[in-house]
Amino acid sequence: MKPLQGKVAVVAGATRGAGRGIAASLGEAGATVYCTGRSVRGQASDLNRSETIEETAELVTAKGGQGIPVKVDHTVEAEVEALFERIKAEQNGKLDVLVNNIWGGEQLTEWRKPFWEHSLSKGLLMQERAVKAHLITSHYGAPLMVDRRSGLIIEVTDGIDYRYRGSLFYSLAKISPIHLAEAMAADLKPYDVSAVAVTPGFLRSEEMLDHFGVTEERWTDAVQSGIPDAEHFSQSETPYFVGRGIAALAASKDLLQRSGQVFPSWQLSDEFGIIDVDGRQPHWGNYAKLHGFL
Repeated sequence: MKPLQGKVAVVAGATRGAGRGIAASLGEAGATVYCTGRSVRGQASDLNRSETIEETAELVTAKGGQGIPVKVDHTVEAEVEALFERIKAEQNGKLDVLVNNIWGGEQLTEWRKPFWEHSLSKGLLMQERAVKAHLITSHYGAPLMVDRRSGLIIEVTDGIDYRYRGSLFYSLAKISPIHLAEAMAADLKPYDVSAVAVTPGFLRSEEMLDHFGVTEERWTDAVQSGIPDAEHFSQSETPYFVGRGIAALAASKDLLQRSGQVFPSWQLSDEFGIIDVDGRQPHWGNYAKLHGFL
């Protein structure tokens, strides 16, 4: 019942959204989870939201794992290096799962603008958070896995392929993790360490609930709101759906055969029988194909 008991994980970007759902789900499977991010009690990040890494760590522990909050800005190399030095000391060099979920681009994307009209500073900051931060984190995390010839690096992204996602800067930020996983898998293969990319479907995150003006308890009220894309919200999934899929993936016995691939939440659900915390089993893949999104 605790397939990740004794395993050590890092979820980089665990404050909210998919990161929180992934961290909690790894805890549910028994893992010790270092929950990192910039938002701590009494000091919010520039996103100015209320969620904190302490709350996430407490949730991990409540679910049956051990949650450890660590304030880290993953674009700052020294902070990332210190994180893994701490893990090396506290866990005797053991690191089984590294989830690169740093994003922070919610307020940076300017939709429906061609790239030459999009704010360049916002676009470049998006790459700093969604690409550079992932590179720095893997650079310092991978050696712990290589030394033990075991481990899994997960790149969390949006989408399963290289198609344009409506904004050049957003596309670059979300396509890059797919290739990071593919390229890292090639470099890590001789050391029996795996790397994959994972994407949720229509994520029902805290920020998306706020966008539609609903709570999780009354999320279905948004579907008829008339707000753009609200009709697709009926197929949304909580952050725990992809989180539970990642926990099942991390516990699987054939990680090396999966390395370098992209796994959407709905595929993990089909394979491992994942049910969302609301009792549903949404399949964004089927829905998106029906509506021409995939």
